[in-house]
Amino acid sequence: MEYVVICSVAVVVSALTLFSGFGLGTLLMPAFALFFPISVAVAATAVVHLVNNLFKVALVGKHADTKVVLKFAIPAAVFAALGAFLLGYISEMAPLVRYSVAGRDFEITAVKVVIAALIAAFSLLDLIPRFQDLAFDKNYIPLGGVLSGFFGGLSGLQGALRSAFLIRAGLDKDQFIGTGVVAAVIVDVSRLAIYGITFFSKHFTSLGEHGESGLIAAGILCAWLGSFIGVRLLKKITIKTLQVIVGSMLLVLAVALGIGAI
Repeated sequence: MEYVVICSVAVVVSALTLFSGFGLGTLLMPAFALFFPISVAVAATAVVHLVNNLFKVALVGKHADTKVVLKFAIPAAVFAALGAFLLGYISEMAPLVRYSVAGRDFEITAVKVVIAALIAAFSLLDLIPRFQDLAFDKNYIPLGGVLSGFFGGLSGLQGALRSAFLIRAGLDKDQFIGTGVVAAVIVDVSRLAIYGITFFSKHFTSLGEHGESGLIAAGILCAWLGSFIGVRLLKKITIKTLQVIVGSMLLVLAVALGIGAI
C-alpha cells in the first residue's frame, strides 16, 4: 500500500507541478507522513524533490533564459536561505495545542499553522479569478526572486510568485518553463543546505531503517515519470484545469495541517 500511495502521488503531482509551479514536496510529504514519522517524511521528501528538479532541468533546462535566471535566482537563493533558517526556528517550538478525537491524539504546532496559512493563501491564487492573471513588470524580477525565494525556503511554496514575476519577462512558453525550473533548482540547493544545518541532518541517518530507502527510490522514479509525462502534455493541457485541481488539493491540505491532522 505504501508504494501505491507514494508512487501515485509522485507521478500525478510531478506532472502537475511542471505547469503549476507548486512544489512536489507540498503534496508528497503528507503521503510519506501516512507511513513514517513526520521528521523522516520531511527528510525523504527533500531527497525526492531535489533529484526530481534536477531531472526537470535535463528535460527543459536548455530553454532557460540565462539573464533572467541570474536576475531572479541570485536574490532567490539568498532569501531562500533566510526562509529556511526561519523554518528551522519555528520547527523547534513547543506544540500550541494538543487534543484527542476518538482516541487519537493530535497536535497543532507553530510550523503547521504557518505552513497551512501559506498553502491556503497560495492556493487561493489559483482559485480566485481576479488573481489568476497576476503579473508584475519585468523590472521587478529581482524582487520576485526575493519573495519567491523566501517563501520557498520557509514553506516550499515558490511557484505561484515565481510565475507571477516571470510571466512578463518576454519569454515564450518553453523559455518560461525552463527558466522557472532552473530557478527552482537554485532555490532548492540553497534551502536544502540550510535545512541540513538546522534540522534535516539528524533525520537522514534514520532513512532506510524501516524500508524508507525503497520508498524514496520509488518516489524519485515515479516523480521522474511524472515530469516526463508532463513534458509530453505541454501542448495538450489547459492551465485553467491545472489551477483548479492543484489549488483545490492544496486548500484541503492546508485545512488538514491547520487542525493537526497531518
